[in-house]
Amino acid sequence: MRLFAVMLLASTATPAIAQDHTGHVMPAASAADTTCQQEADRHRAMGHSVPDGSCAPTGERTAEPPAADDHATMDHAAMGHAAMDHGQAEATDRSHTDHASMGHGELGGTDHSAMNHASPGDAQMEMSPIRQGPPPAAAGSGPSHAADAIWGAEAMRASRDALRVEAGGLMSRFWFQADRAEYRAREGKDGYLWDLQGYYGGDIDKFWFKSEGEGSFGEQPEGAEIQGLWSHAIGPWWDLQAGIRQDLTGPERTYAVVGVQGLAPYLFEIDAAAFLSTKGDLTARVEAELDQRVTQRLILQPRTELNLAAQDIPELGIGAGFDSIELGLRLRYEIAREFAPYIGVEQEWKLGQSADFARLAGEDPSVTNYVIGVRFWF
Repeated sequence: MRLFAVMLLASTATPAIAQDHTGHVMPAASAADTTCQQEADRHRAMGHSVPDGSCAPTGERTAEPPAADDHATMDHAAMGHAAMDHGQAEATDRSHTDHASMGHGELGGTDHSAMNHASPGDAQMEMSPIRQGPPPAAAGSGPSHAADAIWGAEAMRASRDALRVEAGGLMSRFWFQADRAEYRAREGKDGYLWDLQGYYGGDIDKFWFKSEGEGSFGEQPEGAEIQGLWSHAIGPWWDLQAGIRQDLTGPERTYAVVGVQGLAPYLFEIDAAAFLSTKGDLTARVEAELDQRVTQRLILQPRTELNLAAQDIPELGIGAGFDSIELGLRLRYEIAREFAPYIGVEQEWKLGQSADFARLAGEDPSVTNYVIGVRFWF
């Protein structure tokens, strides 16, 4: 009877203890844990009810954790646990979460490969349209003119000829521009100026023609010339030009011309040439202009022109060294891209010996011109 009473007492006490500790982490496995498990097995063999997890070792979780409020009010010291702050307990409990059971790797080393994540490098390789390395050998294994098999050689021959002309630099075109055609208001008699150029040819080789001249109304032109040049592309932005120049006023002169024309860095349009006359006179001219867009149709254009000479040419009023310089500023409005009226101002100076020649001829070596004109091309 005494033994039965002890067993009955143990069977009623154990569920209460297990119920109180449901959801808690038990102390580390020890001899007491082993004895508790043996007693639990013996009571189950006798038909007594023993809750699962009542003797769970440290680190295992039981089925249902208690509510947060109940857990916070438990007396852990009375249960043999070390006293701790509730926030600390929650942090400790979270740190023991079994990441492996969630499909993650070890704590601190999450296994993203199970989550079908692609690395940034893989995504970049998939998105990149650039093929690395040489093309495959099969890329050039087909026939030279595959379309002949569908449309016939005769039909495709005409198409290839047209493509060769249009895209192969063989098609010729005509272009003409009046860069400056203007009226000049200045002290004394007002004047005029023209500056024309154009070409006929293809992308590589062209025949280029130019003409410049100026004068005062009611008088003979002060200067007029025409040039005929062969132009050959020496790069994507520059043409080499060579030909002849003929003066139409003053002492008759014919010049051999060699120069370059093109687009310099920062979009400066450059035209530079050297001239050797039939009299042995060597001169040079450099022109530069830059289009600065104020709006889509309003353009401000600074321009400069520098003339030089290797020797004095008294009959032309030219001195050795720097002959003259012009600085101008024009504001044009493009009514259409091909047609743009403008206004502006330009200052001219004769320099060095050329200024002395101008004074001897009764001319002012410094002249300010207020200009109005039109720029057009087709």
